[in-house]
Amino acid sequence: MRSRRFARHRSAPWLCESVCHLIIDAQDVLITLVTPADTEPTRDAVTYWDLADTPPTGDDPLDALIVRLAAAYQEPRLLKYHFDDVGSAAGRAGELVVPDLRVSTRDEVLTARDYLSAYVLESTLHHLDLIAHLRGAAEPPADGLARSRDLLEKIAGAAFPASFSDKDALLVGTGRRAPTDAEKDQLGELATKLPLILG
Repeated sequence: MRSRRFARHRSAPWLCESVCHLIIDAQDVLITLVTPADTEPTRDAVTYWDLADTPPTGDDPLDALIVRLAAAYQEPRLLKYHFDDVGSAAGRAGELVVPDLRVSTRDEVLTARDYLSAYVLESTLHHLDLIAHLRGAAEPPADGLARSRDLLEKIAGAAFPASFSDKDALLVGTGRRAPTDAEKDQLGELATKLPLILG
């Protein structure tokens, strides 16, 4: 599970590839929550994320896999069915898991609580990616936006100005939208740390 900005154009292939990425994320959640660890946590919801120096280029093997996987779904309804199925299962697993259970992912150990907190940020960012190209689509839940902003501020080591909505803090903070000149002034020194490229 890693946060990736979808860099493709507003097209049906782009949308299918985005949903395929979410399917892989949901599978990661299912796998991680049934992979218990018996050692102490090595990461938490904040340190789970590594900050990259440059945005993804699309050359990662996972990116190529997603393109091929999306092309294999010849009918969007099949893709929707798969996402609904796997996504719902991941949601149920998140509700059933013991929060203090230690789980393993990417050779690291976290509590299930911290892992799922990191995933709230992941899923909220991808929700924003999708609705950026879909008119009239529902916004992410307000609680998810607030929790994601809080986590991003902890990753940044600084708070976004109170004048920023949670959505704008996430978009500007991760480089999904460039700040206006007025926003740059409000950001102050934090502007020099942005964007935060989560890897």
